[in-house]
Amino acid sequence: MTSFTISAFLLLTPLVFHLANATLFNIKNNCGQTVWAGAVPTGGGKRLDPGQSWLLEVAPGTTTARIWPRTECNFDGSGRGSCVTGDCNGVLECKSFGATPNTVAEFALKQYADYDYFDISIIDGFNLPMQFSPNSGGCTRGIKCNANINGECPAQLRTRGGCNHPCTVTKSDKDCCLGQFIENCQPTPLSNFFKERCPDVYSYKADKTATFSCPSGTNYDVIFCPS
Repeated sequence: MTSFTISAFLLLTPLVFHLANATLFNIKNNCGQTVWAGAVPTGGGKRLDPGQSWLLEVAPGTTTARIWPRTECNFDGSGRGSCVTGDCNGVLECKSFGATPNTVAEFALKQYADYDYFDISIIDGFNLPMQFSPNSGGCTRGIKCNANINGECPAQLRTRGGCNHPCTVTKSDKDCCLGQFIENCQPTPLSNFFKERCPDVYSYKADKTATFSCPSGTNYDVIFCPS
């Protein structure tokens, strides 16, 4: 093997190792409208017409990660523009979290006890129904929020394209779990609106009933508008 071949092999080996060990997220648009997926810290963003999917590879050890739908977007050829919901500073390929309201799939990979931890959060509000489920490795417990949240949204939480979380609207310590409520944060009637319709969602900051786990190495589906 020549020195050039050896050098090329050494350069490619880490890449092959990374791809072989990545967690795969199959992000699918099941909605009747175009959705622009956002994903940070890896992935960026992608337009998904109805029925289209995006296979995203995420490295083990990734934390504070999110995937979410953006709606009613308009981008130019350079990837600059805006979205009515979930906008990430006016770019197609997100480098920051989406603006409220947006339904969020949150996850941290290969963490404590060699497990992945994941949830669907409406702390940033709700714009589209979502399913977040394992699809490999024998792990079967997934999450789905497929209720008519936008149609039934309380009047004070309604906004164009979605339904706000109460903290976004009231900015009160009680709804936001701040101040005297940090240590003893409880659900409120407005946060219970979401929890009653989607029991598995993360509906307020101290919600201890909405985080799920699978062994590291599991792959996942994130489906917008699941059946």
